[in-house]
Amino acid sequence: MAEKARPIKADRLLNRYSGYRHNRTVTEDPELTHVGPGTPCGEYLRRFWQPIEFSAEVNDLPKRIKILDEELVLFRDRSGHVGLLDWRCSHRGTSLEFGLVSEHGIRCCYHGWLFDVDGTILEIPSEPPTSTLKERLCHPAYPTMEFNGVVFAYFGPPELRPEFPLYDLFQVPGYRFVPGGKRAIPCNWLQVKENSMDPVHTAFLHTRVTGTQFTDEFGVIPETQYFETPIGMHYVASRRVNDLVWVRVSDFILPNLHLVPPIWEKATKEKIFNRPMLTNWAVPIDDTNTLRLGFFHIKENDDVNWDEIMVKIMFGQTADRPYEERQRIPGDYDAQVGQGPIAVHGYEHLVSSDRGVSMCRRLIRQGIQDVKSGKDPMGIVRKPGQIVTTYAQDTVIRIPKAQSQEADRKVLLETGQKVVSGDYQAA
Repeated sequence: MAEKARPIKADRLLNRYSGYRHNRTVTEDPELTHVGPGTPCGEYLRRFWQPIEFSAEVNDLPKRIKILDEELVLFRDRSGHVGLLDWRCSHRGTSLEFGLVSEHGIRCCYHGWLFDVDGTILEIPSEPPTSTLKERLCHPAYPTMEFNGVVFAYFGPPELRPEFPLYDLFQVPGYRFVPGGKRAIPCNWLQVKENSMDPVHTAFLHTRVTGTQFTDEFGVIPETQYFETPIGMHYVASRRVNDLVWVRVSDFILPNLHLVPPIWEKATKEKIFNRPMLTNWAVPIDDTNTLRLGFFHIKENDDVNWDEIMVKIMFGQTADRPYEERQRIPGDYDAQVGQGPIAVHGYEHLVSSDRGVSMCRRLIRQGIQDVKSGKDPMGIVRKPGQIVTTYAQDTVIRIPKAQSQEADRKVLLETGQKVVSGDYQAA
């Protein structure tokens, strides 16, 4: 079957006041943005474990949730097992959000059908003892697991369920990591996630527009490079700060995870391989809403004021400020939601600094094609207990400034390459 044509690019406007000639028939790219069952991207995302809620928020009161455009009910039965079931009772469709959590599973409030967390029908009170219906029928359910205070679920074919990925970041001595940062964003998952591979926006949105949201050094426009990794890609943003070179590396781990290095770096002294502060997923709720959540990585005995850091991290991440204030001092939320419910790529005019965005889309598209052809997409883990290497870091190295701007640009690029190749090692 021939591959569907990609969305039409908007007419390029070459004259002033030519809005009339603007192509208004351009649509979003459904291959990358639509996530429901049976869609190309939806099937791709379903091959991975996805975080859906904090463990502390799952109890004996069922929660109706939506993930990957599927309506579901999430609960914890009285044996402590987490269930994720289709919201409609298999009998006559009553919502299980009104179900009664039992020792094992959840019981529909309407006629008492009892469903275990794996979809097994344990009881049909109205049926005679000789009935075999419950042995011949299962309710739609998805596997779940809990890791470090977060509930994850797998939505793909049962026979292709992968191992849960254990990233090396989860086992760094001297760090503890805690769940945090959950919020819903009313736009497509891709425009949320592409933000993580766009280091240039930190020099404008987070510095020149908002004022210094993180540190002044973020206002230096970096020399950027982008490299594929065995699990996705990362950007390498190298900045000159006096006689120091600050190399900031951020991972994008397929399909929808990114690792964020510390936002408090000022590059005032040498530092080798300072690990990330945040692991963050962007999980589609549906085509036009996204759930963000993850872990904060907190270094023990560090002098970082986490109350201040949380204020900086969360500024501009929601719509909780007055509209006029958001217009005057916009944040990530406004920039991403401001692209529309689903960003239309056909209207874009990408430039050299958008190489990370282009690479991100290409890798996701390749993953979609791998799934279509029956292959494991990049990032799938099959070996039990395998530790997956990550690359995100801050490294600061003392290197005198070169005599010319072009020569120093070459120094920055070469230093960035050496950092990601491991030429500089932590003590």
